[in-house]
Amino acid sequence: MTARAADPVRAPKARGAPGGGARPGLLMVLAVTLVSGCIGLIPKGVPPPAPLSCVNAAMVGTHRGPLAVDLGFRDANTRAALAAFAASCPRLTRRTDTSGLTRPRDWAPACNAAAGWPPEQAADFFGGYFETATVARGDAFVTGYYAPEIAGVRLRQPGFDVPVFALPPDLVRARPGDAPALQGGVQPLGRYDETGRFVPYYDRAAVENGALAGKGLEIAWAADPAELFFLQVQGSGRLRAPDGSIIRLSYAGQNGYSYTGIGSVLRARGLIGGGRGQYPGSMQGILRYLHEHPAEGRRLMQQNRSYVFFREATVAGTVGALGVPIAPRTTLAADPAFVPLGAPVWLQMEGAPDVRGLWVAQDTGGAIKGANRFDSFWGAGDDARSIAGGMSAHGQALILLPKGTLARLSGQ
Repeated sequence: MTARAADPVRAPKARGAPGGGARPGLLMVLAVTLVSGCIGLIPKGVPPPAPLSCVNAAMVGTHRGPLAVDLGFRDANTRAALAAFAASCPRLTRRTDTSGLTRPRDWAPACNAAAGWPPEQAADFFGGYFETATVARGDAFVTGYYAPEIAGVRLRQPGFDVPVFALPPDLVRARPGDAPALQGGVQPLGRYDETGRFVPYYDRAAVENGALAGKGLEIAWAADPAELFFLQVQGSGRLRAPDGSIIRLSYAGQNGYSYTGIGSVLRARGLIGGGRGQYPGSMQGILRYLHEHPAEGRRLMQQNRSYVFFREATVAGTVGALGVPIAPRTTLAADPAFVPLGAPVWLQMEGAPDVRGLWVAQDTGGAIKGANRFDSFWGAGDDARSIAGGMSAHGQALILLPKGTLARLSGQ
């Protein structure tokens, strides 16, 4: 999961995402977050549409889209989507779809066929087993996330003194009656204090000021607090030590606070733009500000009270909220209340031809909330970081559902 998002800056993917995923699967990222987390930090042009307040896609309503065979599938992209869909099927055919659109058994015909389908005929597979639908009007907003690699070591040493924390055992959900429930009846995250009273968990400022010190929760140490901040935003990533050894981190949880995009804070202060003394509204531009103004940057990061915790990953690659490895240029983080996790998604974005095509919703993100809000995964490395850091596009999204789904939903 991606922890990500928003400003999108995961959660979890928070992330937690990728997550995240999260991203995540990235509580509210960074919040839910899964997360992990994700993203192009400042939307270009028109701001992203506000998330719809309805509970899920079934309540918002769906509309039949064009025939899947008429979408214009591209070979390489469609082959990758077939592989990702097939990998998702063991979870897809067992999990409850909170979007209200599908049942586990609806996916069985397509999943049974996907296992042995020839990759070179992937377009025929999607055209034959799926129908398309828009959720609400299908107006989509897409950002990007990636798997960062930053400097870090397992044991604290000079130059590496920023702790990477595991999930604290006292971070729990309230017992019913101890705190007001959140939307959907979910109990909030927090902790029980020494009197037994349920209280909010430590926020980012408290954690960074030592609230968790001495509890044995440090699983690694990073060199740069700003880089660790954005690793939390993405929801998963890697630490590379001076000797070249790697520690893989995956999203473990989040402290229960809503995510605040620091790019939006900078913009409100007039620090984002192309003028003198301003910074680009990309992840790279925001990192530059944090490095050039360390004291102000620390206070700025603490305005995002959300804090993401990690676990050491036992497998190579990045695992998303669906519990399967995610793939560059193939995996999307989505809100599972509006897209069945594991479902293919067709995107056509304005001014972003690289995003056009078939993706698979395999992750979530704390800031990836509402209908037609997506976070696209671009992999690891400098190129992925550059693309994800500036990704921000509007367009149309079609969800690919098993044939017969729309007729069942409409009662036909």
